Amino acid sequence: MPLLRNLRTTLEMIKWEHSVFALPFALCGAMLAAGGWPTAWQLTWIIVAMVAARSAAMAFNRLADAQIDAVNPRTRTRALPAGTLSRGFVGGFVTVACLVFVLAASQLNRLTLLLSPVALAIVLLYSYTKRFTRWSHLVLGLALGVAPAAAWIAVRGSLDPRILLLTAAVTFWVGGFDVLYACQDYDFDLRNSLHSLPRYLGIGRSLLLARLFHAAMILLLVALVLSFHLGALGLFGVAVVGLLLAYEHSLVSRHDLSRLNAAFFTMNGVISVVFFLFVAADLLLRR
Repeated sequence: MPLLRNLRTTLEMIKWEHSVFALPFALCGAMLAAGGWPTAWQLTWIIVAMVAARSAAMAFNRLADAQIDAVNPRTRTRALPAGTLSRGFVGGFVTVACLVFVLAASQLNRLTLLLSPVALAIVLLYSYTKRFTRWSHLVLGLALGVAPAAAWIAVRGSLDPRILLLTAAVTFWVGGFDVLYACQDYDFDLRNSLHSLPRYLGIGRSLLLARLFHAAMILLLVALVLSFHLGALGLFGVAVVGLLLAYEHSLVSRHDLSRLNAAFFTMNGVISVVFFLFVAADLLLRR
């Protein structure tokens, strides 16, 4: 059926399986708020909200960047430039995903519902920031970084400033690996006057800045562990994340970006899952 085929193509286009990047950090926020596992109801709707928000954001990004993708050799085979999907279908998908997100927020508590338009504005409007600021990488980081704070609100119905340490950590984590990813578009951004840190700093200094972003992430994770009085498992989880980040950076250099996809997709999924497992174990074993 054409509808199912288009839906499958859309899910492949937005790489929905990469929701794993931010979902574990959202679950960390939920577990820190609950002091263990949240209720099954809360957990279910948090996961639905996360997947829906990310799906809406990625599909909207493809819509916003369709003309840019069409002239970039790296992205011209994506579904919209290649003509395998229509703008109308992708726009409809974005609308449905946004409605599912609002529905999920309404099933959690009043504050999550009231803040749902704010969350959608952050994750959707990121797509335009690369047109006017070189700091779009950190805006993308914030779009994923709000997830643990949103999950906290979903469980508690209020916000604890301590969870913003995790929001900041995720912001620098995503900002760092997005700077790495943007290095492969350095020449294209330069020719087309698109804003990115690699365009302004060059690839070498951008790689250094990405390392600094990730060092800031580690410091923020240590502060998070200490502020929530987590134990040795939490600190060990931060250490493992640090080692994984070091390995991620070892995969790329100024003169060799050929393993960038491995650094971007594989390692970042591993990093988020590993940190969640250590935090979850720390919380559950203390009960």
